[in-house]
Amino acid sequence: MGSQAAYVHGQQAESPRGRLLLVDDEENILKSIRRVLRRGDWDIETATDAEQGLRAVEAFHPEVVISDFRMPGMNGVDFLTRVKQQEPRAQRIMLTGQADQQAIEEAINRSEIFRFISKPWNDSHLVLTVKSAFEQYALQAENERLYTVTQAQNAELKLLNADLEERVAQRTRMLSQAKREWELSFDCMETPLCVVRARDFAVRRANLAYADVAGRSIEEIPSDTTCYRYLFGRNEPCTGCPLPAAVESGKGARGEVRQGGRTFVVAAYPIAGDERVVCTYRDVTEEQSMTRRLIETEKMAAVGQLAGGVAHEINNPLGGILAFAQLMSRDAGRSDADLESLGLIEESALRCKRIVESLLKFSRHSRVEDRRPFDLSKCVEDAAVLFRAQLKSMPTVELTLGLADGLPKVYGDPGQLAQVVLNLLQNGLQSLPTREGKLKLVTGREGDRCFFAVTDTGTGIEEKHLPRIFEPSFTTKAPGEGTGLGLSIAYRIVQDHGGSFHVDTEVGEGSCFTVFLPIPLQLERLP
Repeated sequence: MGSQAAYVHGQQAESPRGRLLLVDDEENILKSIRRVLRRGDWDIETATDAEQGLRAVEAFHPEVVISDFRMPGMNGVDFLTRVKQQEPRAQRIMLTGQADQQAIEEAINRSEIFRFISKPWNDSHLVLTVKSAFEQYALQAENERLYTVTQAQNAELKLLNADLEERVAQRTRMLSQAKREWELSFDCMETPLCVVRARDFAVRRANLAYADVAGRSIEEIPSDTTCYRYLFGRNEPCTGCPLPAAVESGKGARGEVRQGGRTFVVAAYPIAGDERVVCTYRDVTEEQSMTRRLIETEKMAAVGQLAGGVAHEINNPLGGILAFAQLMSRDAGRSDADLESLGLIEESALRCKRIVESLLKFSRHSRVEDRRPFDLSKCVEDAAVLFRAQLKSMPTVELTLGLADGLPKVYGDPGQLAQVVLNLLQNGLQSLPTREGKLKLVTGREGDRCFFAVTDTGTGIEEKHLPRIFEPSFTTKAPGEGTGLGLSIAYRIVQDHGGSFHVDTEVGEGSCFTVFLPIPLQLERLP
């Protein structure tokens, strides 16, 4: 083993720019690499096998190690794994002459390889790679040094902060102990609470929860400001405020106040022998929204069960119609007009059958065992068949399909993804002004993903609404036209399938929702 480093009492002398260890069972390769790397002015050691290389690591303490993958005895992956254990900071480079994917993955997982260099190598690329490895080594060393310094400084700063905080706390307790005890008792209540003067609604006291609802700090409460102005930004008392009724009756009263899309249940309790009233506020917006969502979910479940039952009931007579039409068309002596009529009957029955099958898929509950490889274009087409039935009453809406053939199969629940397609089509339909316009449904492939996209010529989505379109209960539709659950459920289904959404929209021009689904590697070549 050749060496350009001098050792004193078993310790290596400091090299000009860094220490490099080359390990390869071919002397010619070692000589070639050394010749190329001389321009770097590095201290270079060589070894012809892994065991010799490990001894060199122990004595030489290299900053960068270049190892061949295939060597007698221990291979490059095992060797670099041992190097990692002995010199964790050393940068490891694998030199290999074959495209062994499993070896590369194993090297990455076990040895955390810095770079790979293929044989034959490019001299400039080799020099740059080694130089980058030394820079990475130096960067890690500097980071460790700075981390140590920072830890020491943080510890010192923590002690100073603790001492300072203790002194401040002592003086604060001395100055405001009595006042603070009352404020803490008042502020610890999670319910927004205030004390109001009955004759003019002026806020005399308020807790932190009250200030949070107002979106201000507790110190910002102006003297004698009214509760309706501070809390809700109004110029007159709120509709439904229970305070007058509580003062008149001398006992507690409740009422509902709505402001800014939120609903609060307000309770007012007059203080005996005083003109002040204690008011509490409970935000029930989410509670009411959840109740509406549960009702809507129950309605959808009932609709799904009804659709499934109706579809099953229709299937039986439909099968009979189809069978009799086919049998009658085979009878000898049928006229051309009869055969044409029977053909139309058969065609209509088959179309009804496809609609029924799509309805059954839509109404079926999703289970883990329902997931399987499936044709995305076929799934999208089934959803389109079901949606076309809705368009029969809307002749001014045009739906066009652009379904790609021969797509690789994707893995998932086609029933759930069909629901996503139906939801996007329904959203596109609702965005069309006066229910006039075009909808387009396409499928395709992009790289290692398949996709389907729904495009509409509707009103588009304003930029301020884009970040919230997938939030539960968010909707820009008029009351009664939507729950805001559709896109959030679609988003959850797509995420559950490992997919992603992409939205392109322009106000006044329309929107395009694209859903990307990954192609599993094992399904890449499935027909």
